[in-house]
Amino acid sequence: MQLVHTVEDLRAALRPFNSPVFVPTMGNLHDGHLALVRTGKPLGDVTVSSIFVNRLQFAPHEDFDTYPRTLQADCTRLEQAGCDIVFAPPEKELYPEPQVYKVQPPSDLADILEGHFRPGFFIGVCTVVMKLFQCVFSEAKGPRYALFGKKDYQQQMVIRRMVQQYAMPIQIIAGETQRAADGLALSSRNGYLSETERAEAVQLSLALRALARDALAAAGALPEKREALEALAMRALAVRGWQPDYLTVRRRHDLQPPSAQDAVTAQSLVVLGAARLGSTRLIDNFEI
Repeated sequence: MQLVHTVEDLRAALRPFNSPVFVPTMGNLHDGHLALVRTGKPLGDVTVSSIFVNRLQFAPHEDFDTYPRTLQADCTRLEQAGCDIVFAPPEKELYPEPQVYKVQPPSDLADILEGHFRPGFFIGVCTVVMKLFQCVFSEAKGPRYALFGKKDYQQQMVIRRMVQQYAMPIQIIAGETQRAADGLALSSRNGYLSETERAEAVQLSLALRALARDALAAAGALPEKREALEALAMRALAVRGWQPDYLTVRRRHDLQPPSAQDAVTAQSLVVLGAARLGSTRLIDNFEI
């Protein structure tokens, strides 16, 4: 496996290949990231993973400075998963000057849910992903693939639409959420949890599963009952000491609330949630 730190070295390393497979990450890797590498590897002739903590997607009060940087351990795990090239640029390499050109995703998708509680988050995500795509795929001559995990459900939707809108010749593949034995979605931020919090953390996925069951039971009355069901799910977490931002039932295709005019079926819906446990903010989702 080759480790490179500059765009020039990355492009030189990729030049002999035709069909890159790309897994962008912020490092501090877990088995969910490695599953994306393994899923993507058969699709192309070279597998690339980036490790870059992107300042643009962090608000001033968030954990940019304390986000774990574990490059050596990450490289070991990526090599074991079959990754061929790791691109780990310093901040000055990707942002040699202030990034004043930014990608503005549409508000109907990017300013709801995560975008509502983390204003500007998806601008930062889209901007860095656009730049990373230019770094990784500029030399490609054949099919191009990029993999993102479904745990960040809204994020992979935003990126997929960005690729479509800009007519980028990249196929976006969504990998299934990887979970611990008790059902907790794997996340780099799980490492922030204390032992007691880790035991409690599974309650987010349990609350979302309960909301999904209630949504199915509501059937055609879901548009009228949705807000009450969501409030009930949020209260169930709040009484346990959580600070929920949202637990919600949405349409899969655009993340808008199902309306009375929708043909609401289980296959058309997704439940999503974000809540803070102590100082750690966790997200999760289930396609119903």
